[in-house]
Amino acid sequence: MRKFLSIVRHEFKKIVLKWSFLISTLLFPVLAAILAMIPLIIFSLRGEPTQIAVADPTGNILPRLRSNLSAERLMEKARQAAGEQFKDFSGSQERAMQNDAAMFMESIVLVPYDTTGKTVDQSRTDLLAKIKADEVDAYLIVPQSLDQQFEFRSRKGGDFVTNDTFTDALNAAVRSQRLAEANISEERLTELSAKVKIDAKGIDETGAERDTTGTLIAAFAIGLMIYVTLAIYGQVIMGAVVEEKETRIAEILFSSARPFELMFGKLVGVGLAGLTQLSIWLTSAVVILGVAASQTDLGPILGLAPKITPFMLILFLIFFLLGFFIYASIFALIGSMVTSMQEGSQFAFPPVLIMLAGFYFSFAVVRDPNSTLSVFVSIAPFLAPITMPVRILAEMPPYWQIGLSILVNVATIAGLVWVTARVYRVGMLMYGKRATIPEVWKWVRHA
Repeated sequence: MRKFLSIVRHEFKKIVLKWSFLISTLLFPVLAAILAMIPLIIFSLRGEPTQIAVADPTGNILPRLRSNLSAERLMEKARQAAGEQFKDFSGSQERAMQNDAAMFMESIVLVPYDTTGKTVDQSRTDLLAKIKADEVDAYLIVPQSLDQQFEFRSRKGGDFVTNDTFTDALNAAVRSQRLAEANISEERLTELSAKVKIDAKGIDETGAERDTTGTLIAAFAIGLMIYVTLAIYGQVIMGAVVEEKETRIAEILFSSARPFELMFGKLVGVGLAGLTQLSIWLTSAVVILGVAASQTDLGPILGLAPKITPFMLILFLIFFLLGFFIYASIFALIGSMVTSMQEGSQFAFPPVLIMLAGFYFSFAVVRDPNSTLSVFVSIAPFLAPITMPVRILAEMPPYWQIGLSILVNVATIAGLVWVTARVYRVGMLMYGKRATIPEVWKWVRHA
């Protein structure tokens, strides 16, 4: 037992005390926060306003377009998009929306263009000359008949935010003019075309209501995090085994400890390192979200997150460890068979594909946690370490299914560790050529 603990301690320190581990562990939360803030900073920067020359021979579209791009109309549109959720917004959130609408209104300047006595071609030529002379940034030519094609050209064609909002405002202006020509009240049309108000919530197995809005996002995040962590540390295990094989240090290690102790100690040590890094990342995420919630108005957004109890966290930890030992055993088996990391990378593709399949099955589990497929993939070995935590998050399954899933995967680990130990015992002492499948089967039977 003392030798086993020494191996665990050695493998743990070998990974945790590396600069690469420290840098990736400590900088990942900082980089994640920076990457999350960059889009907010970019979109908050106020550039030069876009000046759009509007050639409107009808004289009806420009006033309506200007009204649709006003701060009041943009704010009204934002309220309609938010729907019932707008009632939950705080005063500071509403002021922030008003400021955003005012800033956007200032980012577009409509410049009237006189078309008196000019043909469309003459107007187009003159407007293009104004763009080349930097007098305006874009132009809009309104046809005499609203059923004809509008012409919009802009030197800021990549400004999709401004262009989309401008297009929406133009469509609304044309619709208003058409309604006016048909003697139809726009207010009455808005009332008749108002969306149906529906209170949609999910219910759990007891019939209690629960909001499932954030479940898909949270399940995606948990499934992706488990998948990435298993893939990374599975490769670490394989790299450590191949390194010992290439340097022929295994011969010395086998003289001081049994092969099973070496292999299992390596799995436990690397697993503890992965668990340490995952815990730091989760803690950092909770702290960052807590600070962001206290400094900004993220209450309604964070309120969408599903409720995670301490019991669920314990189950997440158990299935992470099950997944780690399953896939770490497979990667250790691959490392014992090959002679270089290049060969190992080729054989590592199938287990990575299985993990990826488990991640994709998670979406089916979120859609219907109690379907036959969801029950199967949350119990099946190789898939359950990723799909069962997602199912627990979506809707707590019966305890007997959780217990059965744990037992099945523990039995899978026992079988994999037994096979891997026998291959590890012989394969680590083989040099020069990659082991074939018949040779591996012979090692398993006679080692």
